Amino acid sequence: MENFDSFTTQELPKAGDRVLVGMSGGVDSTTTAFLLKEKGCHVIGVTMSIWDGSVVEIKNTTGRTRIREACYGPGEEENIEECKKFCSEHGIEYHVVDVSKIYKEKVLEYYKKEYRSGRTPNPCIICNRNIKFGAMLDAVSKLGIDFDYFCTGHYAKIVRPTAGIFGTNERPCMVSSATDASKDQTYFLYRIPSQVLEKVRFPLAEMKKSEVFDLARRAGIEAADREESQDFVGEEYRDVLFADRPSIPGDIIDLDGHVLGKHRGIEYYTIGQRKGLGVALSYPVYVHSIDAKNNLVVLAKNEELDSSALIAHDFVWPADVEPEREIEALVKVRLAARPVKCKVLPYTPSDDDYEYKGRPWYIKFEEPQRAVAKGQSAVLYKDGVIVGGGIIAKAVK
Repeated sequence: MENFDSFTTQELPKAGDRVLVGMSGGVDSTTTAFLLKEKGCHVIGVTMSIWDGSVVEIKNTTGRTRIREACYGPGEEENIEECKKFCSEHGIEYHVVDVSKIYKEKVLEYYKKEYRSGRTPNPCIICNRNIKFGAMLDAVSKLGIDFDYFCTGHYAKIVRPTAGIFGTNERPCMVSSATDASKDQTYFLYRIPSQVLEKVRFPLAEMKKSEVFDLARRAGIEAADREESQDFVGEEYRDVLFADRPSIPGDIIDLDGHVLGKHRGIEYYTIGQRKGLGVALSYPVYVHSIDAKNNLVVLAKNEELDSSALIAHDFVWPADVEPEREIEALVKVRLAARPVKCKVLPYTPSDDDYEYKGRPWYIKFEEPQRAVAKGQSAVLYKDGVIVGGGIIAKAVK
């Protein structure tokens, strides 16, 4: 891709810098705060309170219990107490900011609306853009807290191109993959604006997860012995989140329109899903597509889930600099997907009735991709660095 010859990694905070650390109570963010404190930084811990009490402990076969850790749910109070205890023991200033109202509006309502529209949302991406690197920082600013850097426990790094991007003089901060590829979290961060990234740093960028655990245990950090937190909420909370209105059952069909069974509501299904379909056939079937207009879930064989391309919209580009012509890159169509080569071309709708946000782009894969889902993100990379990304509007079968 033009003008992306090389990148320089941006320096981490040094002794004496005022550093705001986003803390969740988990081992990654707690170790981040510990490392910066040991380095001689003036560390300020902050936790965003997002839980409004609407998701409570739920029952399983053994009684009422919290089934697992989640970033949204009743475990938040315990997490805050653990952060408060750690900061007190290490002489770290600590704050809790309530962003539950905007979280409900921007993340929870988005999550429900997308699933009910037959799309597969990624709430963590929306949360990072609007809450963790948005509303939380706004709340800290309103408290009059100044800082030189904002650090989190994400496995990623911040880099800057050595030359201008897309034929311009712009050299914005950009997100690059971390050393530990198995924990790489860049996909979740692609929508964070370049101007916000100027102050963002990820101190765990060069560390492996195993090294973080080892360091945390040697330092006596209690978070090293707690269960790993999960992103957003688990499937077990789905009924609670969708309890605000009745689900509408409908038909499950195959590609030829034959009725195979009944679904409980399209919000309970995702592209590529195999388990929990309630359909017994002589061969494996998966969710091929979801027809929200006609309230249908369409199943197909695995090989029929491949796509040759996709159309994405609502794009974000570094420093808001949009390329003027076709570019080449690697693309990930979901967090766990392997990046594949692609060509990215401006797309001009003709009789297309989809309501695109901003200029849509046509992404042609070098090799077919399985289970491309509307609502997920297509994130573009060059040498491990995110160079753009957008929301998938359509898969081209």
